[in-house]
Amino acid sequence: MRVAALVLGAGRGERLGHAVPKAFVPVAGRPLFAHALEALAATQAIDWVVPVVPADALERFAGMAQAFRCHGKLGPPVAGGEERQDSVAAGLAVLAEDVGLVAVHDAARPLVRAQDVERVIAAARSHGAAILAVPLRDTVKRVRAGFVVETPPREECWAAQTPQVFRVELLREALAKAAAERRRGTDCAQLVEALGVPVHVVAGDPGNLKLTGPEDLAQIERALASSS
Repeated sequence: MRVAALVLGAGRGERLGHAVPKAFVPVAGRPLFAHALEALAATQAIDWVVPVVPADALERFAGMAQAFRCHGKLGPPVAGGEERQDSVAAGLAVLAEDVGLVAVHDAARPLVRAQDVERVIAAARSHGAAILAVPLRDTVKRVRAGFVVETPPREECWAAQTPQVFRVELLREALAKAAAERRRGTDCAQLVEALGVPVHVVAGDPGNLKLTGPEDLAQIERALASSS
């Protein structure tokens, strides 16, 4: 069963305050995209890496892709959509028929470790759906209109990461159901859960940070510098 990875970089990343899309922002001297793509391409279990980029940035990506160290696994860029689900669907549409598993990863997570990617792929082979996640250390409150409505057990609360790995036909079914119901999820796992399919959780690395705002940039750059 061949494995493809979709690396989602079609978001604009307004919170970073850059003129370029977030996946193209320089991080430790290189585009953010480069770090995430290379991390997945270095994973033995992944056969093909598909970058999903803003529709108006296809040429920009093509101009820099030759500098990426992706071991011959890098596919042509795919134009993403308005929403995350649209970008995932666009990436799925270009996968070869013999791809059985797809790993969906955020370009904004440049620090993912190959060993964690290998483990979550192995879990998806067994269970059909698996995600990386880390247990929360703080007590979590559900809040509505400024008041606490619930305190869920802390030991049951985990923060989802990427990559999230699914059987291709399962993710396609989940996207189709969500589209029919006009429902949006904050990650792919939420859509698969809506099918009634259990999603296996694999303990991830707290260092698999996501670049969301300017405050994350210095921390990620330090981590990249220390690992080089």
